[in-house]
Amino acid sequence: MIGSMKRLWKDSSGNSLAIAAAALPLLIGAAGLAADTIQWTLWKRELQRAADSAALAGVYDRVTTGVTTGTSAVVNHDLTINQHTGIGLVTGYPQVSFPADDVPNDMRNQVRVVLAVQKPLPFSSMFMDVSPTIIARSTAASVPGSDEYCVVALEKSAAKTGLNIGGSAAIEMNCGLISNSPSTNKSAINTGNASNVKASVFASVGGLQYSTNWNVDKYDPGATEAEDPYADKEPVASDLSSCPANPPSFTETTVVAAGTTKICIGSLSIGSTKTNAAMSDGSTLHDVTIYITGKNANIAGNAVVQGTMNCTHCTIVLTNKDSSPTAKIGTFDMNAQAKLNISAPESGYYKGMAVFQDRRAQDTNGASSPNKFNGGGSQVISGALYFPSQAIDYTGGGTATAICTRFVARRVTFIGNSAMSNKFEKGSNCPFYSDDAIGGGRRVRLVA
Repeated sequence: MIGSMKRLWKDSSGNSLAIAAAALPLLIGAAGLAADTIQWTLWKRELQRAADSAALAGVYDRVTTGVTTGTSAVVNHDLTINQHTGIGLVTGYPQVSFPADDVPNDMRNQVRVVLAVQKPLPFSSMFMDVSPTIIARSTAASVPGSDEYCVVALEKSAAKTGLNIGGSAAIEMNCGLISNSPSTNKSAINTGNASNVKASVFASVGGLQYSTNWNVDKYDPGATEAEDPYADKEPVASDLSSCPANPPSFTETTVVAAGTTKICIGSLSIGSTKTNAAMSDGSTLHDVTIYITGKNANIAGNAVVQGTMNCTHCTIVLTNKDSSPTAKIGTFDMNAQAKLNISAPESGYYKGMAVFQDRRAQDTNGASSPNKFNGGGSQVISGALYFPSQAIDYTGGGTATAICTRFVARRVTFIGNSAMSNKFEKGSNCPFYSDDAIGGGRRVRLVA
């Protein structure tokens, strides 16, 4: 008996089967846990994507409406579209909250979304009385954009187009364009198959069209609005109060006394082939603010430049001495073959502004723009063209060079055979801007 036991003890046959039998529960357990882990990870990832999308949608709602009253509804609507786990949310979710603005990091309109789902896992449920809860958290906010713009369309109506690139317009700039129109299809459009655009970014609050002819580093639809960089500017009231009731017209024969810093005129008209006169000391017109003003009848006509207009460190202000909100405000019409050589002041109240139209000007409601900068002749515009309430058309086939120029208007259209090289540079090359680049176009991003 003892001998038999010794032989059995020394016998190694069948060990593999015994080891396999002992390891089988571990193997099955590992496979089950692996399958559960993969399933859990998939649910977690899908839930996180849903939370991220809902938080972004919430911020867009806050940015658009300026309130949070409908944000939770927007979040829930987004979840009906983008929550793909196939599992219903736990009661009490989504949890939507609105963290205060993070001032140091300039994060605004924050929305935090927390989601939770609960469903038994195939293997783990055999050993757990309660299914694990999967939670996803996401916070989004409006943050500063890193792009710089030199063409800004301020139009906020979804029924109108902010930026229109038409005809065979050729635009070259080392900055960007942005439209504030929230229109899905008309925020920024291309109506010229032969147009050519070179820019660092083309952005819009709504949708935008692109062209294979364009060389744009980045398209950015769905951007938030660019702020009006001159929203705090109004014609200087004390300057206007000292203007005569019926100021004279400014023509090519008008001589401005040396040392003059402000003139008031009823209209500006330079004849074909003519050039505006020098100042009384023989120097080019310089360091002058030109107010085109008067009673309604006196400014009913446009400010027309048909010849050559030269002015250094100057601002042309289209306004009205009449303080009524409905006072007639003149427009700017530069005819074909005309030349406008103007540079903005490097200091003072109108620093950086070449042409400034009073915001009381009445919109043309989508009709043809009353303000035209025709590029039929060579010209150099250094400074901002600011028309906050009306549109600008840049038209023609000239050799215009916009050095450090900004186009800020309600709507902007480039059409015809425009040829423009627009260079935006900060610092010493554009002293009238300093470091005040138009960043605008805040972005909605995930921040946590």
